[in-house]
Amino acid sequence: MGSRGTELNCPGPRHIAIIMDGNGRWAARRGLSPSAGHKAGVERIRDLLTACRSRGVEALTLFAFSSENWQRPPKEVELLMSLFHSYLRKEARRMRDEGVRLRVIGRRDRFSSRLQRAIEEAEEITRDCDQGDLVIAADYGGRWDIAQAARRLAEEVTRGERSLDAIDEDAVDSHIQLADLPPVDLLIRSSGEQRISNFILWQAAYSELFFTDTLWPDFDEAALDEAIEVFQQRDRRFGGRAEDDGTAVQA
Repeated sequence: MGSRGTELNCPGPRHIAIIMDGNGRWAARRGLSPSAGHKAGVERIRDLLTACRSRGVEALTLFAFSSENWQRPPKEVELLMSLFHSYLRKEARRMRDEGVRLRVIGRRDRFSSRLQRAIEEAEEITRDCDQGDLVIAADYGGRWDIAQAARRLAEEVTRGERSLDAIDEDAVDSHIQLADLPPVDLLIRSSGEQRISNFILWQAAYSELFFTDTLWPDFDEAALDEAIEVFQQRDRRFGGRAEDDGTAVQA
């Protein structure tokens, strides 16, 4: 991957998170049904996972279904659940063979028992894999994530396992989803929207953001390389600055 003559300020991202947006618009522009767009979006995951691994990305987190997506038309929700189930059944063994560990984050109690079993089986099949992580955020919301971390900490206090003084950022961080993975370096959203829509609010505190007009089913290796290249040109200071930089402290 070339730098087009631009000096690179940082290495490539270890952990990429993506809001996969634009399936419906992709289908509409082609005169297809929304289901065709969602199916094309699912197929894109396989290629992207391979591309990330070949570029040294250790973890890929995909926003597949938000806690707000239940408000969509029932038939669309049913289709998305069916595609999710099919993906887990088809891809888990392939990921195991490639050494990729799969996990699903988010609530599970609103999924059917059939889908819950498929999630558990896929996670179990890939549990011992150590060549990379694919995380699927389903029925997930960033506010829910922070709230569940707070609830678990409160339960520890109630049981006498933790004092109030021991609740700090590190304590919250240890109970947030993805706590055992590298920090999210790069957060990408496809389709032109420029918001993070209640996705990994805590984890993205210092993520570099990249918004692209490319619709998700068209997000190919070239689009990934563009995002990584932009990331490498960023000056990541995490709130600090170089000693010889006289400018104000920036994040």
